[in-house]
Formats: sequence, structure tokens, C-alpha cells
Amino acid sequence: MPKKPNYNFEKRQKELVRKQKQEDKRARKRQEEQRPDATPESAPEAPPPAPE
Repeated sequence: MPKKPNYNFEKRQKELVRKQKQEDKRARKRQEEQRPDATPESAPEAPPPAPE
């Protein structure tokens, strides 16, 4: 007779992966905050001055 699948083990593994991804994301955000000179690629550097 085959063993029953251990769903709790699978669930825990998914939780661990999810938690690791969140930690990686938080670490990346902390690094970006520490480097204020780095700008995201999608954000413009500075708007052009308005003509008067």
C-alpha cells in the first residue's frame, strides 16, 4: 500500500520559499535606500525647466 503524501511538509516548503523571497526583496530595498545616488531606470532624472 502506497504511503499517504505529506501535505504539511509540502506546505511548509512553500512557506519557506515564500519567506525567503520576501527577505530577499526587503534586503534589496534596504540596499537601494542606502544608495541614494542610484535611480530606478523607469523614473526620469529631472524634469526640464518650465519656460517663462
